[in-house]
Amino acid sequence: MLKNRVLICSLIALSSGFFCSYLGGQLSVSARTNQCQNKNLWGLEKICSTVMTAPAWFQGSSTGIWVGTILGAFIAGSVTRSGKTL
Repeated sequence: MLKNRVLICSLIALSSGFFCSYLGGQLSVSARTNQCQNKNLWGLEKICSTVMTAPAWFQGSSTGIWVGTILGAFIAGSVTRSGKTL
């Protein structure tokens, strides 16, 4: 039973981490590229969006994977725990 619980918790934590990594990357890129919308010239807006995309994606996805994995492990651990209390 313990091996099954470890496997289930690990899979849920990893899948939650990957989902939150994608979501965090999308949100971060969206927030950063909105800062470029008030540029007057079309070329400056495109350059700003291009320059801001990669660091925003990296920061958002790395934050998302850590938060998602920790929350996924916590939720999976509390769902799969036995009914016994300490």
